[in-house]
Amino acid sequence: MAERLILHCDLNNFFASVECLSHPEWREVPMAVGGSAEDRHGIILAKNEKAKKFGVKTAEALWEAKLKCPELIIAAPHYEDYVFYSKKVRSIYEEYTDRVEPFGMDECWLDVTGSTMLFGNGREIGYEIKERVKKETGLTISVGVSFNKVFAKLASDLKKPDAVTVIDRENFRSVVRPLKAQEMIGVGKATLRRLNAIGVYTLGELADTDPKMLRLTFGKAGEELWRAASGLDNAPVLSRNEIPPAKSIGRSVTGKKDLKSNDEVAAVMLYLTGKVASGLRDNNVMATSVQIHIRDEKLLVRECQAPLSQPTRIVEMLFSLGMELFVNNWSWKSNVRSIGIRACGLVPENSASQYNLFYSSCRYDKLEKLEAQVYEICRKYGKNALFRASTMRIAVPEGETPAFNNIRYMAK
Repeated sequence: MAERLILHCDLNNFFASVECLSHPEWREVPMAVGGSAEDRHGIILAKNEKAKKFGVKTAEALWEAKLKCPELIIAAPHYEDYVFYSKKVRSIYEEYTDRVEPFGMDECWLDVTGSTMLFGNGREIGYEIKERVKKETGLTISVGVSFNKVFAKLASDLKKPDAVTVIDRENFRSVVRPLKAQEMIGVGKATLRRLNAIGVYTLGELADTDPKMLRLTFGKAGEELWRAASGLDNAPVLSRNEIPPAKSIGRSVTGKKDLKSNDEVAAVMLYLTGKVASGLRDNNVMATSVQIHIRDEKLLVRECQAPLSQPTRIVEMLFSLGMELFVNNWSWKSNVRSIGIRACGLVPENSASQYNLFYSSCRYDKLEKLEAQVYEICRKYGKNALFRASTMRIAVPEGETPAFNNIRYMAK
């Protein structure tokens, strides 16, 4: 069989680069995309290369970034633009292979093993894609070329922006082994601490460690880390139809002001539950449990979860359990800064289930039919075509309107 040929394509400084398309003058100055400090979303979401030189980092507070770079321009995010360009770039990738696996909005793996007769070797394909993306979108990408997904991603990270880097059978030991362990996908902060505790600091040291020892320390994941560092990763690049369904679907929001009562929490929870229910319908699944996430004004976090009486995607049932979890687990010793709800234990919508003995099957069927109809209306005429009147007073993220699939609706 032919050696696998995997590309990892990473859009450089994606959010910031998209904003610079409409403001070319920003390319010449340090700039970043950030949340609204007034809405308490004041962190750096992305930054350009000039801002990086001042030490500006993603996820740091705007005020910290401004201390490092007083002249930093902060642009508001425009998510609809990011989605548009993400899809446009992905359509270019799909002209070279049908095996394109997204890794977030700005990264994709491509398996071009079967494309070499048409487009050349891995480096040639990487350069051609890179130049097409630049010409057709105005954005730049970094491309990693290797024989597996882990090393392809490592390669794309080695040289940025606007570059193609190859890690092959001949050079992977000299290139990969000196790298710090945290540079490999799968090695987060917690894993790194445990690796350092057993004397592992580089990928070469990880590859030289007895996999049995790693298994004792990390379980099955330890052996996977060893295989990845040793160049033995054989995970396939998944096509669109092979990508596994989501394991959970959730939404959360940080309020402009702290929430101070159950009624205020309920209004926001209802708004979020509507979003979650729509996500369940998008994926043709139902939830078997609900989890809520609460962060207070001191930034302390609490999570609670409980099973549903039956698989569902009905807003009323998801919301009722979410509020029950909140009321039973929150004593109001502090106010609520942010709240989230997540549908978990997802099962296909056609899964066999038994009606809840204490919940009217007739009512359930009516709600399911109603929400299905509203979902289709919103799909046809826009997500905000119908929304629940009781949510009109909620302060929601800029550019959004409270939209629900629930019992009572108001037409715009």
